[in-house]
Amino acid sequence: MTSDTHAPCRKPGSADSPAIPAQQSHPRHAGGLVGFNAASPSEAVALLLTCCHSARWAERVAAHRPYPTVDALLAAADEAGYDLSRADLDEALAAESSALPHPDAPPAARTALRAAHAAYESSFGHAFVISLDGVRPGERLDQVLAGIRSRLGNEAEEERVVAAEELRRLARARLAFRLAEVLTPRHSEL
Repeated sequence: MTSDTHAPCRKPGSADSPAIPAQQSHPRHAGGLVGFNAASPSEAVALLLTCCHSARWAERVAAHRPYPTVDALLAAADEAGYDLSRADLDEALAAESSALPHPDAPPAARTALRAAHAAYESSFGHAFVISLDGVRPGERLDQVLAGIRSRLGNEAEEERVVAAEELRRLARARLAFRLAEVLTPRHSEL
């Protein structure tokens, strides 16, 4: 399962209006929207690929810079996410991986999660993706297990639609987190 990545996943401030750190004068070292807008095309695409591994999605979002606000950037990321072709979605899903539960999770929970991920991947051919934005850390494991169990009953095309929406939500949350990141990324665990 993949979760949002900022504090599993990314959750600076609110997902709709993340707080952006103060900007520095040199674009290469600037964070937030100013740094993203000032980055070279290849740097912007590289950052975007950490949010959603679809080259077409990343290139499309990067090509429309500069963005006047974070909300405008996130809206553009959403729009590009809605427009992923089948091949784009396959590319993005292939780069996702199943996250492990927190190391302190009970062994039975770790075993259950591994088994659920294996069943999902066997059924659908890609890692389970779910956005956990807004889910409290103590509830993430249960949310993931419940999500896998409920989605295992989906037909392949129905699950593709659900996975595409979860991937879009993940990309948005990851991007908001990357813009708010100051020094080093925080990785989330269940």
